Amino acid sequence: MSTGELKVKASELRSKDVVGLKKEVSELLKLHFGLRMQKATQQLSNHTQLGNTRRDIARAKTILVQKKREVKEAMK
Repeated sequence: MSTGELKVKASELRSKDVVGLKKEVSELLKLHFGLRMQKATQQLSNHTQLGNTRRDIARAKTILVQKKREVKEAMK
């Protein structure tokens, strides 16, 4: 979904369920790995993509934890 050039919006992430968020985190981690490899081989032209994907990963993981916490609280 995300190419690293476009920031993932928190509102988009909040509309997803836990499974969708896990998939998004997985995709973002793969994208970040690819960008790191491009940087290592000096093929990466836009270095800001690395920071953006890192922030997108953190944003998605934060919302994932919040969703899990909501589910856990609802079960009590």
